[in-house]
Amino acid sequence: MKFTVEGMHCGHCVRAITRAIHALNADARVDVDLSAGTVVVTGDFAAEQAAVAIAAEGYAVTATEPA
Repeated sequence: MKFTVEGMHCGHCVRAITRAIHALNADARVDVDLSAGTVVVTGDFAAEQAAVAIAAEGYAVTATEPA
């Protein structure tokens, strides 16, 4: 799953999003690209769950697409 996320700009953002996804699935793979404003995740959960987890950290998920 690939998400376009607004508001990410530093290492804290990367850690917060990674932690949120790992709370859904500890074995999930998370790749945050700050310059592109994208987060690519793989794991055993629905895209909606990941989007909600990212939004709960204070970031706006503006688009979702298959990875």
